[in-house]
Amino acid sequence: MFQYLIKQPEHRQKNQKALLMLHGFGSNEADLFSFADQLPDHLLVISARAPLSLDFGGYAWYQIYLDAQNNKISDHQQAYEVLQQLADFIDWLSKKFNISAENFNLLGFSQGAILSYALALNYPHKIKNIVALSGYINEDIMPIQENISVYKHLNFFISHGLYDDIIPIEMARQIPPYLEARAIKFDYHEYPMGHEVNTDCLQDMTHWVALNF
Repeated sequence: MFQYLIKQPEHRQKNQKALLMLHGFGSNEADLFSFADQLPDHLLVISARAPLSLDFGGYAWYQIYLDAQNNKISDHQQAYEVLQQLADFIDWLSKKFNISAENFNLLGFSQGAILSYALALNYPHKIKNIVALSGYINEDIMPIQENISVYKHLNFFISHGLYDDIIPIEMARQIPPYLEARAIKFDYHEYPMGHEVNTDCLQDMTHWVALNF
């Protein structure tokens, strides 16, 4: 079970919609939760804390190492394990708050966005809309055999910074053709920013959420 922050909707609805937030490497559950007040009042917002405590503070969903050439190497086994744990967490949240799959949504930044892509494609029956900020598709944790008909309901808002020095924009530009090949709906945006969410990105994202959630 993950620790989490929660913002209840102003009024509970019969078909209550929920948003699960997954922060980036080295951050914590309070980071993305700062967006909660700018999201529609009818949403139940949950921001989870990653399980791995880092030496320099903050948390990670899985470890990232540097090789001899300073290339970043993700621990794919850890990533796959936490992916399964998050799928179970979604089930637990859905049962606890009586949220149906068509009303359960994700918002992830960086490492949290990477996991959001993987959750959506590995467990499409659990999720409807996905906001993926400054991430990329890690094919090592994607399903190998796919029936793309199970993805037809998925819908993505994708943003990335043109000057991102953590996850280069070239990695983000591989996402649209990947989703198009699977007939998945998406709205892709690039912004003059680094590895962050600037004002224009936040405005577009909150507008998209208001229209689709």
